[in-house]
Amino acid sequence: MKKFRSPFTQAFDQLPDTLPIFPLEGAVLFPGGSLPLNIFEPRYLNMAQDALQTHRLVGMIQPRDQQRVPALCDVGCAGRITKYLETSDGRLEIVLSGVCRFQIKREMDTVRGYRLVVPDWSGFETDYDEQTVSESAVAMLHAALRAYFETHDIDAYWKLLDEIDPEVQVNMLPGSLSLASEDKQLLLEASNLEERARAFTAVLAGEEKTSAKQH
Repeated sequence: MKKFRSPFTQAFDQLPDTLPIFPLEGAVLFPGGSLPLNIFEPRYLNMAQDALQTHRLVGMIQPRDQQRVPALCDVGCAGRITKYLETSDGRLEIVLSGVCRFQIKREMDTVRGYRLVVPDWSGFETDYDEQTVSESAVAMLHAALRAYFETHDIDAYWKLLDEIDPEVQVNMLPGSLSLASEDKQLLLEASNLEERARAFTAVLAGEEKTSAKQH
């Protein structure tokens, strides 16, 4: 079943053949999630403006290293610019809404400073499907979240969290927590929402073990 999407979001078969990418360590966007960005570098101002004039999509992807032109992870996620604000000091404040993951087929030359790729969408059509998380997986995730929040002294309104759709929890919370970049990448590459929820639980449990050793 196809899940509800904004009527402005492209259908899977209308995703573009080329995609501007924004390599940024620790900034992982999930399908159905959202990511606010503060854009100020000239090349990324160009990127945002070009995307707005075409398909409004930007590919978020993590770098593998700290080189001047870093190697990139295998999988990223395209986000649609759904909020856009110009500031008086020359910045752009945008919000990306996660649409679909991609792999990089090849990188292309660009004259506007930002990196441009040919994306392979073929393995990720299920990102457009309605997905569920089993009750057992949700229960284990909530237990892991409680332990993590208590250890890190994070306040949470649990009644509200219980009312939020599990898909939103799984696709939004990892980006807001101080998880390792490789753990966020692991979650991004999970094949479906159930697997991502269980992987998220395992990552949180691993964080707890690390915190316990440090103390």
